[in-house]
Amino acid sequence: MTVTVERDVPVDPETFRGLLRRQAASVTVITVAGNPPVGFTATSFTSVSLRPPLVSFCLARSSSSWPTVATAEHVAVHLLGQHQQDVARTFATSGIDRFAAHSQWQYGPHGVPLLHEPIAWLLCRVHQRVVAGDHAIVLAQPVAGSHGEGTPLLYHEGRYAALNPSTKES
Repeated sequence: MTVTVERDVPVDPETFRGLLRRQAASVTVITVAGNPPVGFTATSFTSVSLRPPLVSFCLARSSSSWPTVATAEHVAVHLLGQHQQDVARTFATSGIDRFAAHSQWQYGPHGVPLLHEPIAWLLCRVHQRVVAGDHAIVLAQPVAGSHGEGTPLLYHEGRYAALNPSTKES
């Protein structure tokens, strides 16, 4: 493949979105203590560092969740299993009380809501927030966590998907 670039001009937002829809992403729900508590679905979660342990997620600064996240000291990250598409949809829906719509949760340390039955969760202390365009990157240090069994829920091409466990590497 030969590619020529006349000048370094960023791709337009629709092209950018179309390109990145091809990347499969794990589906997480981030929860934050607040009055009321805040929670939202995120596919931007990733590990950042082992020493010290750091993770990150991104959030639009225009989001209704941003004001709470912008001042939060702790957040919880829930890695959803393929059986939790309804949870992902609930926490991705705007204009509703997401915690009333999803009754399977309890308050954890620091008042952070913890969802029931994710395949893994991390309670994190917010380390840093970095403004990046219309989003913010939140860096957080895990201080507690647990995992169970299950296949992760993925997001690809605008819909939820699951891994096909039929192929395993040795």
